[in-house]
Amino acid sequence: MISVQAWSDAQRLWDFQQMHHEPRLCSVGIGLGSHDLGVADVTVSLYQRGLFPLIVFTGANSRTTRDRMPRGEAEHYRERALELGVPTSAILVEPKARNTGENIKFARALLEERSIGVSSVLLVSKPYEERRAYATARKLWPAVEIISASDPMTLSDYVDSIQDPRLVLDMLVGAQQRLLIYPDQGFMIRQKVPESVEAAYERLCAEGFTSRLVSAT
Repeated sequence: MISVQAWSDAQRLWDFQQMHHEPRLCSVGIGLGSHDLGVADVTVSLYQRGLFPLIVFTGANSRTTRDRMPRGEAEHYRERALELGVPTSAILVEPKARNTGENIKFARALLEERSIGVSSVLLVSKPYEERRAYATARKLWPAVEIISASDPMTLSDYVDSIQDPRLVLDMLVGAQQRLLIYPDQGFMIRQKVPESVEAAYERLCAEGFTSRLVSAT
């Protein structure tokens, strides 16, 4: 049973981990690979609204996607976009990235190889990965403007979609830990974390929501 306090703390992390940007016209849309095909759906929706002329899907496989997406995350995203009516000519696939940093670096390299000018990126991720993706992109691609986007769903809706409440809280805690430790490791820019968010994170750790934590060294 997950306590009322834990749910309150999870909501605080969920709210903080989103950037609350308003999507607007950008040079390119980049969909970050994951287990969640909803990222592809959101990217397509933004493309169909005319917010960018080109999509890059980036991602190889991870232990959580190997069975579900055997051809690679980016390729499955591409297939989903084609099903939803996006023309092949509007999609580039980067199939090698295995983490957020590689997503950004490899997508940037692909666009540079194609001599595609980029001044702004609409970066699409899972809801709780928005801030991490934004901070990583700002570190690795500082010359472009980064606008974050994700499926505008509530924490409750996301838990319902995953059907594993404890896993969702573990993922929120893991995402928050990276926001705290990765700036010191040079992986992302540093962002101010409110004391209330840090306190919520620490309480959730103390309650054992730690399966997605990484070594801080």
